[in-house]
Amino acid sequence: MSALNIKKGSSAHSAYDLKNPNADVNEAHTLAVTVDNEAGVLARVIGLFSGRGYNIESLTVAEINEEYHTSRITIVTTGTPQVIEQIKAQLGRIVPVHSVHDLTVEGPYLERELALFKVAGTGEKRVEALRLADIFRANVVDSTLESFVFEMTGTSEKIDAFADLMRPLGLTETARTGVAAMSRGV
Repeated sequence: MSALNIKKGSSAHSAYDLKNPNADVNEAHTLAVTVDNEAGVLARVIGLFSGRGYNIESLTVAEINEEYHTSRITIVTTGTPQVIEQIKAQLGRIVPVHSVHDLTVEGPYLERELALFKVAGTGEKRVEALRLADIFRANVVDSTLESFVFEMTGTSEKIDAFADLMRPLGLTETARTGVAAMSRGV
């Protein structure tokens, strides 16, 4: 057997040549997509990403208007500015999509994520975990003699930082909701 012949810009995890050596730098963008709340819509949106080799960093979906049966899909994805424009244009062409907003470029926006962390430890590590949780404003939602479950809401960066600090103290499990985002102001 011969070694894999992987071209520049591709990886062993992808069959696509995802990077153009002349392209701009990849950026993370938060997209808010309003769609009809009906079966198969999410699959069509996700199919657009997977069919073209785009990655989704975070995905949240919930109904936002019961009367009109609409849902909001919040997607965090990365790509060059040209790729992001292509994603927005292709999302806008899917029939049940009502609107596509790139919150990253449309102005200031708020972004939050919910996470649960299970930290097992005793003695000094247990005390340190509680001290750090207080600093990060994480709430204890479950406690046993051997572990805590912390709940935290904040930006993805804040949640990542908390997880990094909890790992040496006994972080055993993490559950994250994904990003929810909304533009600021009216």
